[in-house]
Amino acid sequence: MRALNPHLLAAAMLAAGVAAAPAAFADPIAASSQAASYDHDRLCSGEPCDAAFRGALRFLDRRLHDLNGNGRSCADCHMPTDHFQLSPAAADARFKLLEWQRRWNPRADDPLFRPVDADDFRFNGENARDFSNLRQNGLVRITLPLPPNVKLIDPATNAPSAETTVDIWRMVPTIENVALTGPDGINPWPRGPNNTGGFQLDGRVGTLQEQALGALVNHAQIVYPPSQLFLDDLASFQRTVFSSSRVRALANAVAAGTVPLPSADPPLTALEQQGKVVFERACAQCHGGPGQSTTNPPVSVRFHDVLTQCPRRVDTVSPARFAFKPCPERLARNARTYEVTLSTGAVQRRVSSDPGRALLTGFTGPVPILDDWNKLDTPGLRGISKTPPYFHNNSADTLEEVVDHYVEFFKVVKIVAPPGPAPAVASTDGVNFNRAPLPEERSSLLAYLRKL
Repeated sequence: MRALNPHLLAAAMLAAGVAAAPAAFADPIAASSQAASYDHDRLCSGEPCDAAFRGALRFLDRRLHDLNGNGRSCADCHMPTDHFQLSPAAADARFKLLEWQRRWNPRADDPLFRPVDADDFRFNGENARDFSNLRQNGLVRITLPLPPNVKLIDPATNAPSAETTVDIWRMVPTIENVALTGPDGINPWPRGPNNTGGFQLDGRVGTLQEQALGALVNHAQIVYPPSQLFLDDLASFQRTVFSSSRVRALANAVAAGTVPLPSADPPLTALEQQGKVVFERACAQCHGGPGQSTTNPPVSVRFHDVLTQCPRRVDTVSPARFAFKPCPERLARNARTYEVTLSTGAVQRRVSSDPGRALLTGFTGPVPILDDWNKLDTPGLRGISKTPPYFHNNSADTLEEVVDHYVEFFKVVKIVAPPGPAPAVASTDGVNFNRAPLPEERSSLLAYLRKL
């Protein structure tokens, strides 16, 4: 595919709140001098406009001058035309377009489809060509080192393998509203890294600059490190991208220390207002704070397993007390079996498509709610109606499926809760399991989620 044209670049500038001059596209440093004269608060959300302008240009730059990358830009995965995320539909459409172009031009290219994110990269390296996870699921390959006490089981031999790293598959989240997320300094988790939240789905990095560097190295495959200015500019740009002007105003108020904070909600109908009440009872104990990504102490723990990994939990009682939507084969195939040695010396095997923070710490017990197995950070929800599908593995196609999943999740919490007070994640008073959305509340909750 050709490099992004000035019209798409201008669209990205507008999405960031920065007006771009076409004549300045070729030189990010020179172009920033014009942006510097703009109203910082109105257009750049408090960021230096010259830095945000340069960052936007770098975000869209496939050439990555002096870095020697693989031809990808940040925008190839965080697509400006798809609310800065990557949906399966968009990935598949791009692949089909590439196939059509290659009928006439064998050298046609789309840098989204680089071998590093192919399913068969582990076996075929630069000759890898199977992009099933990318096309069908919108997932990219993340390679993480295995903790010393964790081994992968070879499916052919059912014995521990000699592998020291593991590939997991995760969605590409939007960069919209990242200014409202990240470490918040409250409600700390017992273990790091970033025990009060971070960036990436597992919270493993603490700054946008660190996150950008990881993406450049692992997905754009740069050879030479970028300057600190390069990373700072990308961070400045990302902090100016919002899902709506109301969320931008909220972020500006947070940065300014304004009290009370303005609401980011648009005018709500009676149904939507009812849904907001349901949301505050059922969802806000985890999706709290201005960015709806902060747990509310002491109500909830910092990191969560909301049972979205594959394989999904199945009730062994008949009739079943809960019933999650099973993972389709296109997602179920990403599950691996792990052998974990506990601090007691005991050895156990667990199966998951994504063990989450356990791959950072190796800590898997003894209390499931407080260990790291399958735990991920809490994402923000503003603009959620624009960014389907949902969950870390894109396993919910619609908001209806998200709500239905959580209805079943609350049932599981009640079943596994130990004797004593009801857990705060499912109870408002420590006695009654009353947070779950009721059937008659489903439509109002969905109406409110679509207005976030």
